[in-house]
Amino acid sequence: MSLVMRKNILFLCAVAMAISTFACGCTKPEGGGDKPEPQLPPAERFEVFQLLNPSDIPYRIPALAVTNDGTLIAVADYRHSGTDIGVTDKGRIDLHYRISKDNGNTWSEVMPLIEGRGAEAEDFMSVGYGDPCIVADRESSRVLVLSCAGNVSFQNGTRQRHQCIARFYSEDGGQSWSKPEDIAESIYSQFDASTYGPVRSMFVASGRIMQSSTVKVGSYYRLYCAVLVRDNTATHMNYVLFSDDFGGSWKILGNINEPAVYRTADEPKVEELPNGTVLISSRVDGGRRYNIFTYSDVASGAGSWDEAQFSGKDNGGVTAVSNSTNGEVMVLPVVRNADNEPMHLLLQSLPLGPNRANVGIYYKELADEMEDYVSPYELARDWDGVKQVSTLNSAYSTMAWQADNRLGFLYEEESHGSSNLAYGGYTIVYECFAIEDITDGKYTHR
Repeated sequence: MSLVMRKNILFLCAVAMAISTFACGCTKPEGGGDKPEPQLPPAERFEVFQLLNPSDIPYRIPALAVTNDGTLIAVADYRHSGTDIGVTDKGRIDLHYRISKDNGNTWSEVMPLIEGRGAEAEDFMSVGYGDPCIVADRESSRVLVLSCAGNVSFQNGTRQRHQCIARFYSEDGGQSWSKPEDIAESIYSQFDASTYGPVRSMFVASGRIMQSSTVKVGSYYRLYCAVLVRDNTATHMNYVLFSDDFGGSWKILGNINEPAVYRTADEPKVEELPNGTVLISSRVDGGRRYNIFTYSDVASGAGSWDEAQFSGKDNGGVTAVSNSTNGEVMVLPVVRNADNEPMHLLLQSLPLGPNRANVGIYYKELADEMEDYVSPYELARDWDGVKQVSTLNSAYSTMAWQADNRLGFLYEEESHGSSNLAYGGYTIVYECFAIEDITDGKYTHR
């Protein structure tokens, strides 16, 4: 190598180092030789599934999971029909997915997890697949997706002709997927002898299937998913299902004649509280409805629900102004930076409104069981703050905790001013945040 080439290389390296230092905001520390505090990377934004023009096939209903090796898997509806399952006869809906191996910095191409067949379907289930929910096992490479499927809407379902519940597995961290299996009958049949049965239809809530951090039976930690049910009088109710074999079979949590939310129920989410009780969060105009399940026998899933409570503006809770939509709920371990006290933080994502706009993330400190979450009444009230994420029309959202200790956040947004057909469509946007970003520095993940 010539001397000129060596000088050029050294010059380019020096320039690169200067640019890097400027970009990350690093400065020489004042006094002493202490190094500057390491800076967290800024929140990333990536349009995982795009709707650029009103004529494009719309995307809806995000789901997000993190595998045991840190891979992100994002899934969403690709709605050829432009609407929900079964609203349009023979309405085709596919499930698309993308993966990220670097905590959301880059993503794979868009891939079909399953393609609906629409009018060409040879069987009822394969007409369309939508509203996915997902979980990745923390100790293996297995990933589970459940979705609605078929050619009948939730509101028009009957015990004899209802939406299917399609189950998909990946054994390699989301690289490939099994053919769908319909598991609906194994769940529907559990309600046949109940006070409210036989139920007319059932809807497995989209977004995140929750995996317990405390209950392990055999090879797997327990899974929870929440469902919306129309009973024999068409009344809406919420239940929680649990599985101890990673979705191979599901049972109803608690007493089949004791729904978690009754009459006022809508699309739900589920989470595990720090004391091992189970939290359900149900969609309602103006906020959320919360209820808590306490075990009497963990192994069998026996126990009881408390009384569901509304969380909204009047009790200092989560507030969704003039809209009813779904959002994710999550509990994370944190340290309160004011006094270095360890505790937990409860997150709830929702459009802040008015209407379906301004998606954000509410947070509530869970420092004292008796004061903060001894009952749904205490949990529903007096939330501590909120971070607004979007300033545009935006709706459904979900979250997952990443391997780099940041919150992956996936949500629907009218990013390009484009929507489509009766039920609209969105660009599905990914962002990620440190806990400090969400709480204005009040808490740090631990």
